[in-house]
Amino acid sequence: MKTYADIPEENAQLETSKVMLVTVPYDGTSTWGKGADKGPELFLDASENMELYDIETSTEPYLEGVFLAGEITEKSSPEAMTAAVYNKTKELLANDGKLFTLFGGEHSVSIGSIRAVGEKYENLTVLQLDAHTDLRPEFHGSTSNHACAVYEASQKHNLVQVGIRSMDIEEMEYVNKEQCFWAHQIANNENWINDVLEKVSGNVYITIDLDAFDPSIAPSTGTPEPGGLQWYPTLELLRKVFEKCNVVAFDIVELMDSPMPKPTAFLAAKLYYKMLAYYHISKN
Repeated sequence: MKTYADIPEENAQLETSKVMLVTVPYDGTSTWGKGADKGPELFLDASENMELYDIETSTEPYLEGVFLAGEITEKSSPEAMTAAVYNKTKELLANDGKLFTLFGGEHSVSIGSIRAVGEKYENLTVLQLDAHTDLRPEFHGSTSNHACAVYEASQKHNLVQVGIRSMDIEEMEYVNKEQCFWAHQIANNENWINDVLEKVSGNVYITIDLDAFDPSIAPSTGTPEPGGLQWYPTLELLRKVFEKCNVVAFDIVELMDSPMPKPTAFLAAKLYYKMLAYYHISKN
């Protein structure tokens, strides 16, 4: 039995695990760097080579259980992939009291999972860490394109965007300027974390495109943009979100295969595990 991070099988059963993890190796609509379909494999490999004691929280999050809930391989069309992710998420959300997590794949994989989570939880805030707004209603003939990743969320939920530094002019009409924290403003605002926290409340879905981070620490993404987020401030924001709110789901996307993927893959593995640590200490 393959388990997340090669943890013991006793910590990987659905019945006893507090966390569910589904992977979506999809890269059907990316337009520049290809290879996000290899992201889940790289992430899982890096996770197996990670120390499982978290120094900051003095915890071993895997002891709370992580159930590897399978791989969604539908790729006949972007819409079919979105439907498959939606159905799988809805199925897993029937297991009350467990945290739903997803690892992509390109950012379009988030559309179906956010849709399902939004149907289960009222007053949902979607916290997006990303270099790009991803607010196009449709792109290249599809509403399930990676460039449309949070458009639906912006129409249905409280969308808060952090780290944005690239977009098309047509997307500006869909940006809520009171809820968007541009990267260049973050760089000059020592209070930006508290400002974000003021906008985030209630039930929360966190979606993290790894290109939110500066490419100096996370280069293996489809569209690395200069001027991104740094490691420790991002962790501080995430820990405070888990402390303040009821995080019900999160995803991490856009880890791309490249000639040197390991640094970014390991960052993604550590990021996922840190978020598990923050989740568990917020519940205990």
